[in-house]
Amino acid sequence: MEKEQQIKDLVKQKYSEIAMQNKATNQASCCGSGCCSTEVYNIMSDDYTQLEGYNSDADLGLGCGLPTQFASIKKGDVVIDLGSGAGNDAFVARSETGETGKVIGIDFTPAMIDLARRNAEKAGFHNVEFRQGDIEQMPVTANTADVIVSNCVLNLVPHKAGVFKEILRVLKPGGHFSISDIVLEGELPASIQQAAEMYAGCVSGAIQKEEYLGLINTTGFTDVTIQQQKAIIIPDDILSNYLSPEQIAAFRSSPTGIYSITVYAAKPAEAGCCAPGCCS
Repeated sequence: MEKEQQIKDLVKQKYSEIAMQNKATNQASCCGSGCCSTEVYNIMSDDYTQLEGYNSDADLGLGCGLPTQFASIKKGDVVIDLGSGAGNDAFVARSETGETGKVIGIDFTPAMIDLARRNAEKAGFHNVEFRQGDIEQMPVTANTADVIVSNCVLNLVPHKAGVFKEILRVLKPGGHFSISDIVLEGELPASIQQAAEMYAGCVSGAIQKEEYLGLINTTGFTDVTIQQQKAIIIPDDILSNYLSPEQIAAFRSSPTGIYSITVYAAKPAEAGCCAPGCCS
């Protein structure tokens, strides 16, 4: 428990710093962790600029996918964005749910909440709100959301099973989620796995893809589907902070893979208590 709190404190500290950085700095690093690359290389994030609702002030370049593009959001839906940051995914979701819907962003970091609220006020969005909270204990009542989205956030959470239980609780029966995240196939070198900077940078906090999908299934979701998958290639000048040239070469030639996946799953339409401890 103490280690989990230390990790949460680290993430809060790092993402408070990220809220003050510009997008170019964030995009050149591991999800904004500050381990900057001299290569012109967008490690994680996809291009949001062509999506309706895109807000450049809210785009910190921290994502690893486009979950809102796959989320099948309808007019009038209530959408929750987990780890909402400066509000980019929430604003894209708002363009899809329209004036009759509602978007709730939840973020752990006060600086991000302040930034997102300023961005919403500047844009005149009255049906988007941002709540500070831990996504393992969401400040939302049960059966609230039609759709939940999240972009490169759950890998930062020590107790991922708890988050999926909370997602199940907060979704309406028949609701669904579309989440982009980082997963692994094979084991990362210990020096990367243990590096605090890389944890705040989305990589060393990732778990095995099979385990990640298994958590979703055992929580009680149905129709679990990978909507998109892409390999993440970390530039050598970042890896050199943690590995020798020989270790980098061995890592490159190993079967280990780091992937961005976007996963869809639904809450059963007639849901009872689908997993131990999931009910409110």
